[in-house]
Amino acid sequence: MLILEPKVFSDDRGFFFESFNQRDFQQAIGLDVSFVQDGHSKSSRGVLRGLHYQIQHPQGKLVRVTQGVVFDAAIDMRRSSRNFGKWVGVELSADNKRQLWVQPGFAHGFVVTSESAEFLYKTTDYWYPEHERSLLWCDPSVGI
Repeated sequence: MLILEPKVFSDDRGFFFESFNQRDFQQAIGLDVSFVQDGHSKSSRGVLRGLHYQIQHPQGKLVRVTQGVVFDAAIDMRRSSRNFGKWVGVELSADNKRQLWVQPGFAHGFVVTSESAEFLYKTTDYWYPEHERSLLWCDPSVGI
């Protein structure tokens, strides 16, 4: 898991930042990653999306919020990992412009904490509904 903080250039007209730069991203994570699919969702306050993962064709995800605020969480589902079952959570918002890199093999989800939120994500593999699984957000063995 990696939280990316973009360099934002702001003035009285607004702001500009690079939301994605392949070279900088690969340098930050130390891997050669290609994205094959983008997703965009809009949800109202209290909507929970996730916690989803794929048992085959695991997806790496680079996620961010363009409107509103969410609490985002990712749980390590790789049984061979020493961090299996551990989770990381972070607030992502249009204001903080943070991005979260969710490695392949992690369950991922978010809950909207503002009136509404728009959420963007890039994935390293396609969605295969037959391989998708979900983890209950309140699973006591995870403890979010």
